[in-house]
Amino acid sequence: MSTKHKCGWCIGDPLYEAYHDQEWGVPVFDDATLFEFLILETFQAGLSWITILRKRENFRKAFDNFNYKKIASYDQNKIESLLEDAGIIRNKLKIKATITNAQAFMDIQKEFGSFSDYIWGFVDGKPLKNNLENYKDAPAKTPLSDTISKDLKQRGFKFVGSTVVYAHMQATGMVNDHEVGCFRYHEI
Repeated sequence: MSTKHKCGWCIGDPLYEAYHDQEWGVPVFDDATLFEFLILETFQAGLSWITILRKRENFRKAFDNFNYKKIASYDQNKIESLLEDAGIIRNKLKIKATITNAQAFMDIQKEFGSFSDYIWGFVDGKPLKNNLENYKDAPAKTPLSDTISKDLKQRGFKFVGSTVVYAHMQATGMVNDHEVGCFRYHEI
């Protein structure tokens, strides 16, 4: 059993702890991975993150390994098949938003060269580092996530409110919200 201190939100669930230890807060610059997290965060809206993590592999299979080029061209038949897939969150608005977001994602790639260049431009390419004693002190959103959310919406994205955007920033390492006593805080 590990004696390393971890952020309190992940304690007690092996899947949550593995996600915390290996992925959460690690800076992501790869467009495919950024898109995956964006889609998962979109589906998470109104639900717990552990629910999404438990269905992650089902999402990966249902959404063609998060291939945004394929997703951008999904038709009504594909939407119907996704609505029948009990392995994912069967929310018609979120499924349609995923298609719209894939299209908008590629528009950003055309404009900025990559989605990574676009999104990381908001933090000058470097993670913001907070000093949280307790994970419960982390904000749900910030003025920066408000700004990014507004910009994404103007570019056609759906289900990208400020809270979703901030969760995306935390997950992809744009902000380090590990507790200062957590072993991952200094590692990333």
